[in-house]
Amino acid sequence: MKLPIALSRLWMPARLPHQAQDQAQDQALSQPARSLPAPALFAPALLAPLLAAPLLAPLLAGAAILAFPGSAAAFPDKVIEWVVPYPPGGGSDVVARALADPMGKLLGQSMVVNNKPGAATNIGADLVSRARPDGHTVLTADTATLAANPALYSKLTYKAEDFASIGLMARFPMLLVVGAAVPAKTLAEFTDWVKAQPDGVTYATPGAGSPHHLAAELFRSETGLKLVHVPYKGAAPAVQDVVGGQVPFMFVDTATGFPHVQSGKLRAIGVASPAPVAAFKDIPTLASQGLTGFEAYAWQGLVAPKGTPAEVIAILNKALLSALDTPSVKERFATLGLEAIPSSPEEMARYSAAEREKWGKVVRAANIQLD
Repeated sequence: MKLPIALSRLWMPARLPHQAQDQAQDQALSQPARSLPAPALFAPALLAPLLAAPLLAPLLAGAAILAFPGSAAAFPDKVIEWVVPYPPGGGSDVVARALADPMGKLLGQSMVVNNKPGAATNIGADLVSRARPDGHTVLTADTATLAANPALYSKLTYKAEDFASIGLMARFPMLLVVGAAVPAKTLAEFTDWVKAQPDGVTYATPGAGSPHHLAAELFRSETGLKLVHVPYKGAAPAVQDVVGGQVPFMFVDTATGFPHVQSGKLRAIGVASPAPVAAFKDIPTLASQGLTGFEAYAWQGLVAPKGTPAEVIAILNKALLSALDTPSVKERFATLGLEAIPSSPEEMARYSAAEREKWGKVVRAANIQLD
């Protein structure tokens, strides 16, 4: 059967190698007509009788896909891998898993969380920076990934510019928590206790360069206390050692730390936010206890590899914003003291650039270098 001129032009996909073109045509012809979208270029009056022809229906539907190779019309067409550069159980993991399910339902494809911890998020970040830029691989990028690491490491296998911002997700203030063996209950008691230790005291973090590490470094610089850093590979193992008494204290994000405070395994000295957090308003701020102006948050956003099409970024951003607005996510965030910070891709890019400048100054002032 001879196709109309307009249809025959659409049938030929632009700039495809012949072998790939033949393969794409074969695949298109094998698809059931009912599962494929009708080509938007045809007027309904013209399209209806054509689609009624059994032989032309799959051909025309296939032409709609082949005419626009790489377009966002088919996105997503497979499972989306969500890389979290921390171990399971920490705040980053909690946020990703809370959002992955509603986002996947909105997108019509599953989002699978894949934990790739290590090297202050560098392992996961490097993996995603090299991934195919089609939107099917995304990364939880936080204060460490986009703000601190460019100053902490003289040699990184990725650059902040290697990612396309999708949108901010959440931020959570840091809690200063101690184990049961530490007698202090207030900031004044805690600082007096640390000063009484001749060799200073150790503190745990989820890793060098993490937001928790930066918060502790800021705390050290403002109090003048003698503190020794003990980095772990993730928040969960760090918290366990504080609970177990191997390390006396740490700054921990509210998502990870508050359940242990509720259970009595950890004691909260104060929260590093300008005002008490609604979910646990009985915990005083560090600022109200004399550490004026002290604020430390861990924030997180979602990114994709640089070069991901703008229309794909827009689809992911829309799903993210919708997921952040669902009742289940709002309830989950509230119980953990998380503050949703929905944004556009452009707003996230500006925010991360400002944070990079802020924490870069802290790192350089403290002369912290991790390589």
